[in-house]
Amino acid sequence: MAMIQIKDLTKTYRDLTAVRDLNLTIEKGDVFGFIGPNGAGKTTTIKVLATLLEPSTGQAYVDGVDVVRNPLEVRRLIGYMPDFFGVYDDVKVWEYLDFFAAAYKIPVNKRKGIIDDVLELTDLTVKREAYVESLSRGMKQRLCLAKTLVHDPKVLLLDEPASGLDPRARIEFRALLKELQAMGKTIFVSSHILPELADFCNVVGIMERGNLIVAGRVSDIVQKLEGGIVLDVRLTGEEENGARALQLLQGYPEIRDVRAEGNHLEIEYTGAHEHLPQLLSHLVGNGLPVATFAQRAADLEDVFMKVTAGAVQ
Repeated sequence: MAMIQIKDLTKTYRDLTAVRDLNLTIEKGDVFGFIGPNGAGKTTTIKVLATLLEPSTGQAYVDGVDVVRNPLEVRRLIGYMPDFFGVYDDVKVWEYLDFFAAAYKIPVNKRKGIIDDVLELTDLTVKREAYVESLSRGMKQRLCLAKTLVHDPKVLLLDEPASGLDPRARIEFRALLKELQAMGKTIFVSSHILPELADFCNVVGIMERGNLIVAGRVSDIVQKLEGGIVLDVRLTGEEENGARALQLLQGYPEIRDVRAEGNHLEIEYTGAHEHLPQLLSHLVGNGLPVATFAQRAADLEDVFMKVTAGAVQ
């Protein structure tokens, strides 16, 4: 069963349609990057999933639970981190977390252990007795994430979680999200800054003006846009090997173009992924010393520019 499912979701505010006919499915364990400029409808979508807004039309489900009909049950399943969150004067870090643990009705005798665990996970143990207002921006972000974890939710809804962080804090926060991914959490994270998402999201969706332009795995989106994938192949030995490979592949089916620079080949491949071993066997079987054979990493920024430019046009 999908962990998050959105069907024909529309949200309007008077004359403004913030989200229009959104359909989206996110499987258990996915890290979904929700990408788009400010005002694209990302926060509205997340607030619907977090049960803070009701859709104008359509449905949304978290682990099969309807967010409109059963909001309290959904809140037990999710950890919501808004783009802006409140902190309180004269409250210590552990007290802040204890307050939210109480709000989730966690028994008093279990709270200390849970608070210690989330502090360790977010690397805030040394700040346990510090006052919240004394924390840096990066530590406050980690504290907000810690409070979303106190009830051990299945799904994390993170709205612009790295907003306003310095480069080091961004790197540390991404590492923390990767750790949560390894723990099996399903993560729905929004951002308008692409590098924040590119290295750890396995699925993305691109929003523009309330419309979902494209969604899926980055490599699949790139292949769909380009009509194929690009392979980087490097050979060892004499420079002539590159020329031999170029000649060998000119008439090969499922190859649209081949470019060679010395022993480095760039191949535009239009076939299926499961046929790639046959291509590698073809090269090796003809005596070519293949050192590396890999698909070029998908470029999320290129994807974003192509699909959003197309929508504007």
